[in-house]
Amino acid sequence: MSYAKKNLRDVEDMAVKHGLSDVQAARFPRGDLGAEQTGVSYLIIKPGQREAFAHRHREAEEIYVVLAGSGRVKLDDELVDLTPLDAVRVGPGVTRSFEAGGDGLEVLVFGPHVEGDSEMISDFWGA
Repeated sequence: MSYAKKNLRDVEDMAVKHGLSDVQAARFPRGDLGAEQTGVSYLIIKPGQREAFAHRHREAEEIYVVLAGSGRVKLDDELVDLTPLDAVRVGPGVTRSFEAGGDGLEVLVFGPHVEGDSEMISDFWGA
C-alpha cells in the first residue's frame, strides 16, 4: 500500500515566496504528497481581493471546490457566483481567476499534472 498524508496548512505558502501574500495564500502539495499524475492546490483569497493573476491550460481541465467563504470566478468573460461546496469544472483553454467576497474565499483545486501546460494572464479583470 502506497500513500502519503500532509496537512495543507503545513505546505509552503508560495504566495509569500513570490510577494503575493497581501492578496492570497497558495499551497501546492503535489510534491509533498509525492503525486506523479494528480495536481492539487489550496487557495485562500483574502476578503475583497482578487487572485494575483489569471491562468489557463492548453490540455488540462480542473475542478474547483469552494470550502469556505464566498465570491466569484471569472471564466473568460463570464462571472460565476460561488458559495461553500460549489464545484466548478473548467475545461482547457478557458482563462480563470477568483475574487473573494467580504468573508474571503477558500478553494481546493484538482486536476492532472501536465508539465508546461499553464499560461499566466495579466490584467484579466480589467479586460
